[in-house]
Amino acid sequence: MTALELENLTKSYGERKALDGATFRVGAGEIFGFVGSNGAGKTTTMRIVLGVLAADAGDVRWDGRPITLDDRRRIGYMPEERGLYPKMRVRDQLEYLARLHGLTTAGARAAAARWAETLGVAERLGDEVQKLSLGNQQRVQLAAALVHEPEILVLDEPFSGLDPVAVDVMSGVLRERSAAGVPVIFSSHQLELVERLCDRVGIIKSGRMVATGSIADLRHTDRPRWEVVGPTDPGWLAALPGARVLSRDGDRTVIETLDGDGQDVLRAALAAGAVHEFGPSRPSLTDLFRHVVATEETSR
Repeated sequence: MTALELENLTKSYGERKALDGATFRVGAGEIFGFVGSNGAGKTTTMRIVLGVLAADAGDVRWDGRPITLDDRRRIGYMPEERGLYPKMRVRDQLEYLARLHGLTTAGARAAAARWAETLGVAERLGDEVQKLSLGNQQRVQLAAALVHEPEILVLDEPFSGLDPVAVDVMSGVLRERSAAGVPVIFSSHQLELVERLCDRVGIIKSGRMVATGSIADLRHTDRPRWEVVGPTDPGWLAALPGARVLSRDGDRTVIETLDGDGQDVLRAALAAGAVHEFGPSRPSLTDLFRHVVATEETSR
């Protein structure tokens, strides 16, 4: 299986720069979460990968060489907007798309049935797409991206509008595809889901990649962080030179210290009152996203 590489992608619409040197790599068998605010450049990036848009500058490479039209035919793409024919029956639609990608009539029929069964819409194969719920339309949209057994998956907000059961089904499909060596890139505003599913994450802001790495990489900091549930009077922090409050919610305080194993923090908190919980703080992807974006805004 191959790897997808994007290097220094730049794209402008008049005076507005949609992409500003975006660079990242998605390896074989890797699930890569692509996150950012609305208008940050995620969809533009994906459309350049697909060849729907042309970059002003930069390169898209597959397996170390410039991506070609034949390569792009082997991509499974799921757009954020519904890309299906609303009055076409689900079975006919999936078979049609499979044949466009080169499958035989029999192969297209078998693939359509298999993916409809996997994604829980087998009983709706005879229905028009427009008569399905939004969640089932989303399942059919994913089936359409998978029906030709693509060598890479590029999915724009694939979990939008799905109920928890459908989220689990789709998550299982992405894990199965990555286990088969397929590189998977998907965008999502559901950061808890990205954190749970992805091997690595890329954060984009105003067309620039501001952070890329595993959750562990993004969590890494030279200063330890601690979470204390107990004293509500912040005066106890005065006993900790250089300590900085990162967040406070009722009796729950997250602080950053210069160094140490946490014993100084615990002693200072106990001296101020009862401590109900204490331990290292592990920021969520949501926390990391807010921190990275805020830091980027401050530095510019």
